[in-house]
Amino acid sequence: MEYTDYFKKTQTASRSLGRLSDDQITAVLLEVAAQAIAQQDLLLAENGKDLARMAPDDPKYDRLQLTPSRLQDITKDLENVAGLTSPLGKVLLERELPNGLQLSKVRVPLGVIGIIYEARPNVTFDVFALCLKTGNACVLKGGSDADASNQAIVSIIHQVLQRHGLNPDLITLLPPERQATEALLQAIGYVDVLIPRGSQSLIDFVRQNAKVPVIETGAGIVHTYFDYSGDLEKGKKIIFNAKTRRVSVCNALDCLLVHQARLTDLPALAAPLAEAKVEIFADEHTFEALEPTYPADLLHVAAPDHFGTEFLSLKMAVKIVPDLAAALEHINRYSSKHSEAIISEDPESLQTFLNSVDAAAVYANASTAFTDGAQFGLGAEIGISTQKLHARGPMGLEELTSYKWLVRGNGQVRS
Repeated sequence: MEYTDYFKKTQTASRSLGRLSDDQITAVLLEVAAQAIAQQDLLLAENGKDLARMAPDDPKYDRLQLTPSRLQDITKDLENVAGLTSPLGKVLLERELPNGLQLSKVRVPLGVIGIIYEARPNVTFDVFALCLKTGNACVLKGGSDADASNQAIVSIIHQVLQRHGLNPDLITLLPPERQATEALLQAIGYVDVLIPRGSQSLIDFVRQNAKVPVIETGAGIVHTYFDYSGDLEKGKKIIFNAKTRRVSVCNALDCLLVHQARLTDLPALAAPLAEAKVEIFADEHTFEALEPTYPADLLHVAAPDHFGTEFLSLKMAVKIVPDLAAALEHINRYSSKHSEAIISEDPESLQTFLNSVDAAAVYANASTAFTDGAQFGLGAEIGISTQKLHARGPMGLEELTSYKWLVRGNGQVRS
């Protein structure tokens, strides 16, 4: 089949979504959630084929892996999305002009959404749920490293759609070869927007080569700044959670900045990280402070390129800064504008940080692990947008819509 044929079928299928009721959409999503558990053995077996082709120490391995627990989480996300109110048809503005024309600005679907992503089979479920709930069809281009997993997931979704009398082309999985990516980037007139999810190199490639509009979901180069007034116990918990909860996600901590007045507290802040075997790449002052207590095999002198690195593993950089202004300067230089945090008990420092940091999510005294659609109450998310046009941060239902103007008249003409 030609790639254009895939796009045409998906576009045709998308036009049928306007006839579906919210109850029908909810029923489909709940059945997909149930089938993710009912067909767990199939999903895990196919996922196992993908895992067998990837080295366990590859940063993408954890993202690729499905487990019974993760399938339960996926099911909860699907159920959450099913229970949300659709934004479609929501009236954003109403106005009557002096000539009697009545204007309404209402939310509508984007149309056909293309997703290019790497080893994240959970994205397949999330994208389908969010797109269906917002009246969008989707074209998926997963990586070859997750192809068996993605095919199994899409086959389950197709079965459910067909049982409900719906067109299975509402979700299309393209072949894994690179040529399919190139075709999707050129799908003018068929795909309304592209959303890449994955490494910075993938995102850069899509942005530089796409002829279809792109919403950029950037890689995460994430900082946490421990201020002079930071609470030590809060800091230990927040830093440990942000770094170790799940190292392969884009909101995991990459660089800890510590106010120089708290240098003596650094060993205590780092102690939980040592237990988790986190490798630290330390600037000169950090190295001197940690050398007596931190395991020697886990402590290294930082090179310049360790700052500004998304590690996606049990590794992080640590730097001592003289004050908040220096921390803000460092973050401004290296941030990917994803998620940034401050730990402080000083109201002025907190407000300055929240006002000054340019990122999609800015935290005060909390772990960056919360940058996630489900955690923000969005049910799930199609990606974390780091750009400023159309959407920013976790992209839930509203972010997958546009709007149109409805103009009602009674014979008015313009002079």
